[in-house]
This record gives sequence, structure tokens and C-alpha cells, in this order.
Amino acid sequence: MNTSHLLLFLPLLFILRLSSALQIGERCNPSGGNSCDTGLVCGTCGFCSKIKPTDPKSKENGLVFNKYSWLTTHNSYAKEGGSLLGPANQIDSIGAQLNNGVRGLMLDMYDFDGNIWLCHSAGTCYNFTAFEPAEDALTTIQKFLEVNPTEIITIFIEDYVQSTDGLTKVFNAAGLKDYMFPLASMPKNGEDWPLISDMITKNQRLIVFTSKRAKEASEGIAYVWNYVVENQYGNDKSNGGMVAGECPNRAESSPMNDTKKSLVLMNYFPTNPNATESCLDNSTPLTNMLDTCHKLSGNRWANFIAVDFYKNGDGYGTAFATNVANGELVCGCKNIDYCKVNGTFGSCNLPPPSPPRAQSIPLSPPLSTTDDNGSDMTGKSSDMLLLVFIQGVLMLALLP
Repeated sequence: MNTSHLLLFLPLLFILRLSSALQIGERCNPSGGNSCDTGLVCGTCGFCSKIKPTDPKSKENGLVFNKYSWLTTHNSYAKEGGSLLGPANQIDSIGAQLNNGVRGLMLDMYDFDGNIWLCHSAGTCYNFTAFEPAEDALTTIQKFLEVNPTEIITIFIEDYVQSTDGLTKVFNAAGLKDYMFPLASMPKNGEDWPLISDMITKNQRLIVFTSKRAKEASEGIAYVWNYVVENQYGNDKSNGGMVAGECPNRAESSPMNDTKKSLVLMNYFPTNPNATESCLDNSTPLTNMLDTCHKLSGNRWANFIAVDFYKNGDGYGTAFATNVANGELVCGCKNIDYCKVNGTFGSCNLPPPSPPRAQSIPLSPPLSTTDDNGSDMTGKSSDMLLLVFIQGVLMLALLP
């Protein structure tokens, strides 16, 4: 075998080398560097994952606001290490969440220390359950909106603020007044919301809801359940939270199939946050619940998908679920990635084949993927095959 024959194998060598990158949903080693394919990260659950949803506006930006779905973080401010005793619900900061495609934020606001704070308590904020002043988080949101002029953010406030005009003052202090969508323009009887293109043009790119009914009259901030239906949060089986095949409304919300409310919020997180269990929760059960709530909400897909630890999952996690909802809403396809840009509804690109989804998710740290010497072996099986192939080619090259 001469050199010219050997050159014939080079394209195959290149193809084999490319195939060594792990694909979405395949196991990886979080501590062993990123062996996942381009655009994927090796998440803490040990799977190659896409953590940022596809921007639905990249496929179609001419629809009304209630024809899109947005990844939403529960207790967005409650990041790991952010409070002495307040439990964490997220891995990273609000700024990082926004950069990773989160567009719905759930914030608990309290009067505390002469100001408004984000606090994870049970009605009263303490120094050991306080995370940060609300103005700091809202300023982060303002800066994001300023440098991203086509993005729209929705804030859901769990409202414990009793000080006079407390919410108005803190939003104004953060420079958000000019971004807020006006209460008078919000549809109350099931009508469509405005086109997002109009919301962007008018710079009305911040929607704010409060859990206090009186604030709608006193401060002009929308009472959330006048505009949104919301399912039961938590995993208390007695009230239907996180029960397969069920999607009951939470007590304050009207029934999920009340079409006089134009927006649908789907919660899927346990009563007590658990980062390890979120590896399972933010996987197949999440997309299954998305389908269940669609059927029980008057055949409406969730506009907001609220989760804990949004980065966790089996690769087909929160970004995947959001892409599924947007595919159905925007173009009638099974995933927003299959939608044709500005295509007709129901016109879909043929999806590429994908690896089989994991059969089970470990509720413990990923198993060791090192050899007897402690070297990382994740993703190296294809490298070994490549080495064997090269050895075979070299042996052939030595033949006469």
C-alpha cells in the first residue's frame, strides 16, 4: 500500500474524529472538561445539554405576545450561596439567567431594613433569609433591557411589601419605569395581547404582575390572576402538584381552562427545592406535564414554564421543553428548531435524528467515569476506535 492509498483514508479519519463529540442527552463527566458537541455543555447532572432555548423571534416575530413561550425561573434571586439560611432554587444569578435565555422571573419582595428586599421567608424577612436588595436585581434587569432592545421580560412578584407605593418606588429607582407595559393595555377578557413587534417598537418590554390584588388600584401594577391562569406548584400529592396526568389550578387562580385569561403559567418544581432531584424533574416528566397542562388548559400551550435549577436535566431539559412549546405555538411544529423562518403555520423542516433519551436519571452525583489511574474516560470510546483505526491503516501502509 503506497502513500496515495493512505491519503484515501484521511477523509474517513476526519469524520471519525468529529464523531467523538458527545451529543445532546449523552452521558458526560461534569468535572472532566466539556466533551460535548458545539453549543452543548456538560451539566451538573452528567448529560450533554442545551441550556439556552432557541429565541422564537428568530423564526417569527410577528405574533401576539401570548403566542410565545418563555423559560421562567422560580425564586430567580435565590441562587446557591446567596443567603445564610434561605433555601436556594437556582444555580446562578439573575444576570446569568437572562443571558441564558430566561425571560420570566419570579421574585419574592419584602419590606426589610428600610428598603425592599428579595427574601426567601414565610411572610417576614430576616437578615438570615434575605438575598439582596430588590433594586440591585431590578437594576440588572434594566441594564439587560438597555443593551438588548428586542427582548421582553416578565416579572411575577410574590408581594409582601406593605410600605406605601413601595413597588413603584423601587422600580423607578432601578430605571424601569419607561420599560413597563401599561396596565390599561392588558387584555382582561381573553383577547390577544399586542404584537411583540409593537411592544418592542413602543419599548413596552417589561410586564410586571403582583400577587396583591389591591396594588392594581393603588399602584397600577397588574394583579396576576386577572390575566394569567396558573397550575398548582409543589409536589404535595394531595393538591395535585407535580402529579402525572393532572394539572389543577392553584387556589388563587381561576381554572386552567378559563380562556378569559390570555396567559398560561405552568409551574413544575417541588415544595422544597432539591438540586439533585431536579435532574429528573427537569427531564421527561417536565415535557410530559407540558403536554398534560396543554390539554387541560383549553388546548393552550404554556406561555411561561417555571422551574427550579433551570440548567439541570437529562439534556432534554428546560430549554428543550420551552422549544417544544414554542414550536407548537409559533409554527405548529414539534420543536421551534424545526420551524421555517417566517414560514406558514404547519410548515416544518425535517428534524435530524437524535440519540435515544436516557432510560433513567441518577438521583445522585454521576457515576465515576475515570480509569484506574484517575484519568477521565468520558467520551473517549470513539477516540479509542479512532486510534485502533489509525493503527490498522499504518499496518496496511507497511505492506508491499
